[in-house]
Amino acid sequence: MDFLTMNTFGFPILSILIFLPLAGAVVALVLPGENTVKVWTLLVTLAVAALSLPVWGRFDTTSHLYQFGEHAAWIPTLNINYTLGVDGISILLVMMTTLIMPLCVLGSWRYITTRVREFMICLLIMETSMLGVFMALDLVLFYVLWEAMLIPMYLLIAVWGGPRKTYASIKFFLYTLAGSVLLLVAIVALYISQGTFSIPALMGQNYSATFQLYVFLAFFIAFAIKVPMFPFHTWLPAAHVEAPTAGSVILASVLLKMGTYGFLRFCLPITPAATVGLMPFLQWLSVAGILYGGFTALAQQDMKKLIAYSSVGHMGFVTLGIFALNQRGIEGAVLQMINHGVTTGALFFCVGMVYERSHSRELAAAAGLGRFMPIYVTFLTFFSLSSLAFPGTNSFVGEFMILAGAFFNNKIVAACAIPGAVLAAAYMFRMLQRVIWGGTANPDQSKMPDLNWREAVTLAPLLVFVFWIGLAPEPFLKAIRPSITNLIAQTAYTAQNSLALTEMMPR
Repeated sequence: MDFLTMNTFGFPILSILIFLPLAGAVVALVLPGENTVKVWTLLVTLAVAALSLPVWGRFDTTSHLYQFGEHAAWIPTLNINYTLGVDGISILLVMMTTLIMPLCVLGSWRYITTRVREFMICLLIMETSMLGVFMALDLVLFYVLWEAMLIPMYLLIAVWGGPRKTYASIKFFLYTLAGSVLLLVAIVALYISQGTFSIPALMGQNYSATFQLYVFLAFFIAFAIKVPMFPFHTWLPAAHVEAPTAGSVILASVLLKMGTYGFLRFCLPITPAATVGLMPFLQWLSVAGILYGGFTALAQQDMKKLIAYSSVGHMGFVTLGIFALNQRGIEGAVLQMINHGVTTGALFFCVGMVYERSHSRELAAAAGLGRFMPIYVTFLTFFSLSSLAFPGTNSFVGEFMILAGAFFNNKIVAACAIPGAVLAAAYMFRMLQRVIWGGTANPDQSKMPDLNWREAVTLAPLLVFVFWIGLAPEPFLKAIRPSITNLIAQTAYTAQNSLALTEMMPR
């Protein structure tokens, strides 16, 4: 257990963070009235967010070890344990999950009008599963929580989704289930090889090249579906478009990150030889996703589809940074995972707010809103600038670091990814122009009210993070740096000139 520093809070803080939402869901079953359930869910998610702040405050930014550790035997005969911990790779994802869930409850306050109790219970179960995935250090525990997300997310789309919710939910379920089967195959293979399910204990072992290749491919397909990487992305636009606003936000902000988190937690440290051997293929696949997502987003008339396809491009940048296999590339990728969660989550909230008023997501129906909804278009403008990586916003820092890392690994690949940034500017400015000014024949928007205080409170925290990370990213990079350094050492791969880049970059 030398990879774990035990919890010193005096109480099991990580377990409380995981199971408090689940306990809240059980209580919600017996509460009277839908408004009471809404208020209760908001209080529970706020309590989880408040409890997570000391974890961030006491996180040791100089250590790559898993911190606040908890360990107990679960099924001793199979060497399955209940082991929890967070390191630099997972701490930001844990914080983003706890902080964005109260916003999802606020964003659904008026959007969800039927089966409110069941909807709120699904959100709370999702929070338990998502936090557990980022904290689990045992493969069986990880897999149980990974699978536990599938049913509430399926219900969020299938019950509260749009006109094609059945198609979208079944497609999401089948894609994710197929990936989960391969994930289970890889877990069983590792257990047979080493006799343990401990994730840290499985890292750095002397596996044969062939074994690494097979395990890597099983992991890769499971996580590539979740990201989703091109060409495993086809479930995403349908799920995003048909899901209710909170479902789209959870998908964009948290669920997609589980794929890239899996690459960092499993593929790189457990199968490093296969990762290095397949690196050129993975980089070109990332570039294909960046360009495909950008071009497809450019052709969309539905704002949700536009943002969904932009996610394919943005997550292509994240995987490009991961498979650059150098310090700047992976640091940029982890930061961009957070940035994408903040910015794209906010954009889905913005689309949902217009949909609540007009019951349409079409750009033509939202044309010319700027005159009547000035507060709304101000938020939309800042989040759109962040999405296209405008300097001073959070995404600029992440994409710059990813491209810098990629250039020092493979200049041709990095050069081919640059048009993705240009495409992002093209489709986001096109959307902004239509929504703010429109054309000469805009629909009558005079009866569209501007944002109320609840909607402004939902968006304001995300705007704070856009500029906080954009202007002062060092606290976030400082937290992830030791774990990334240790991860690169585990891969035993040295990218050409990466040291020179590290020396050039300001810290």
